[in-house]
Amino acid sequence: MIEMVIEARKKDLGGFEVGRILPFHARRMVGPFIFLDHMGPAEFAPGAEGVNVRPHPHIGLSTLTYLFEGEIHHRDNLGYSQPIRPGEVNWMTAGKGIVHSERTDPLKRSTGGPMHGMQAWIALPDELEETAPAFHHHGEDDQPTYDNAGLYARLVAGEAYGARAAVPVSSPLFYVHWELAEGVRTAPPLGKGAGGMSERALYIVRGEIDVGDRTFGEGQLVVIEPTAEPTIKAIRPSTVMVMGGEPVGQRLIWWNFVASSQARLDQAKADWKAGRMVLPKDDDHEFIPLPDTPSISETSDKPGPTHPV
Repeated sequence: MIEMVIEARKKDLGGFEVGRILPFHARRMVGPFIFLDHMGPAEFAPGAEGVNVRPHPHIGLSTLTYLFEGEIHHRDNLGYSQPIRPGEVNWMTAGKGIVHSERTDPLKRSTGGPMHGMQAWIALPDELEETAPAFHHHGEDDQPTYDNAGLYARLVAGEAYGARAAVPVSSPLFYVHWELAEGVRTAPPLGKGAGGMSERALYIVRGEIDVGDRTFGEGQLVVIEPTAEPTIKAIRPSTVMVMGGEPVGQRLIWWNFVASSQARLDQAKADWKAGRMVLPKDDDHEFIPLPDTPSISETSDKPGPTHPV
């Protein structure tokens, strides 16, 4: 039933730790999901810097930020300035190019507090790689939920279990937040053999679950075989993110850029280095420079450079 298990690799971002899950050297994508970070959990002391990601560019993808605790303030060069809080969804489509920052609000820095969430990148299909950039923010009411007998489920994006979230996805996918009480049994959305999605995976944020006859815990991404239909059992109270979708084709990834051609990556690098991508008007005093290294691009089935966050 299990195709692969990926362990989150811990990365210290200067007082803030993330677990890097995707891309992985042996598994670059799950459906259109090409990047996945587990942010925290962290507890910022009063006066600590918190999250402080300077303006940086993206092309060829949509970003999805989802929090369990804390708050992040998003600003972009389309003019959007939006805090994201637990249970809400920030969906930013880069398309032909966007610049944004992600920071802890100064008031939140002064008081400190928790930070815990997930950030995903979703590669755009070929026909939408050069679409106009866009930003959408969705509150909890835009996400279908289910709550019964120890199983809480929220459909964050896409379609699953006969429901559809409001997030304007660009290709077939699903992204579900489960909260499972001890002993609860459930199942992921259907796989390829049952008319569902071709690729699926479970990421255990906290707790411990059984998938088939194997047990998995916090920080593990469990990639399910395409035709398997496993039963999931919570060994302990658990938080699980369930994701999947249809592949969009091979992608190159370099720093913050995702594209189907090397020429497009090279153009994005040149545009950022030359200052042709406008900074957010309310956050234009600094930015992340184009890195000198790594200096190569990679296909989506090889190791490669990733996001600064």
